[in-house]
Amino acid sequence: MTGELWLWALCALLLALWLLNFLRTDSDLALLWAEWLGRRPEQVLTGKVVWVTGASSGIGEELALQLSKLGVSLVLSARRAQELERVKRRCLENGNIKEKDILVLPLDLADRSSHDMATRTVLQEFGRIDILINNGGKAQCSFVVDTNMDVFKEILEVNYMGTVSLTKCVLPHLMKRKQGKIVVMNSIAGILPIPLCSAYVASKHALRGFLNTLQSELYNYPDIKVSTICPGPVRSNIFKNAPTSVVTKTTENNVVRVSKMETSRCVRLVLISMVNDLNEVWIAKQPGLFGLYLWQYMPLRDRLFSRMTWKKIAKAFDIDVNNLNASHHMRPSE
Repeated sequence: MTGELWLWALCALLLALWLLNFLRTDSDLALLWAEWLGRRPEQVLTGKVVWVTGASSGIGEELALQLSKLGVSLVLSARRAQELERVKRRCLENGNIKEKDILVLPLDLADRSSHDMATRTVLQEFGRIDILINNGGKAQCSFVVDTNMDVFKEILEVNYMGTVSLTKCVLPHLMKRKQGKIVVMNSIAGILPIPLCSAYVASKHALRGFLNTLQSELYNYPDIKVSTICPGPVRSNIFKNAPTSVVTKTTENNVVRVSKMETSRCVRLVLISMVNDLNEVWIAKQPGLFGLYLWQYMPLRDRLFSRMTWKKIAKAFDIDVNNLNASHHMRPSE
């Protein structure tokens, strides 16, 4: 009997230690395991041709910087050509890369007619595309009741249709070579509801469904990997000048009082998930990560999580929940 008690006590201790470790982690269990025992980006990515959209700032810029240190050939795309040139200079100054290894390719995700020519340009420059990282996108901040339909159209056009279009342009090349990776920077908003971001959330849910379907259709191409990256709040500029209730009205700044992950840490986890061929990963600081598990697996998730999330959003944006009405317009806190 004494031996059984010791065994139960040991099991309880191990469970407690595991829970304590989980409450300190910033990624899901599969990614946590890959970071501990999986392949390293330094072992896999050298010499690859990597195309990064949304590369002019935030996560995209950090992706370019970290990839440049791994000796890859880089294609940098975004709308702002001057910012892309700035990122290119940073890569050349700080990375293990030469001028001939970087192609600056301005691209507007909303201009789908240009995507095929952009793909041809990359193939002409480097001869192949090994990895497409769909990072470009826009956010949105306003109540559903106040949001003009043009905002929904613009966000879906950029975040969903633009990503699908570029993926479809690159996909035939990957299928011809029977290898490659398609990585999409989705969001925890693609899994759970985020108040004040209805158009953004809708676009991310759509992307998640599209990518799951695409992966299932590639069953005859086991070496073409599709990865959905779902980060929580990260230090980036995604909410800077984001549309609010109408397309022409934007947020005045990018300051939101929520706990954010450092961009460098997020990108490191993205690269680890990419080289270990993880289909979907969750990256978020606590308690956000715990909230994701709660939403995904707990029967009482709707009421509990929605209330918790709404309180956090209201606090972050200085919203007086006691004085809300249909004509209320949110403005980010100074």
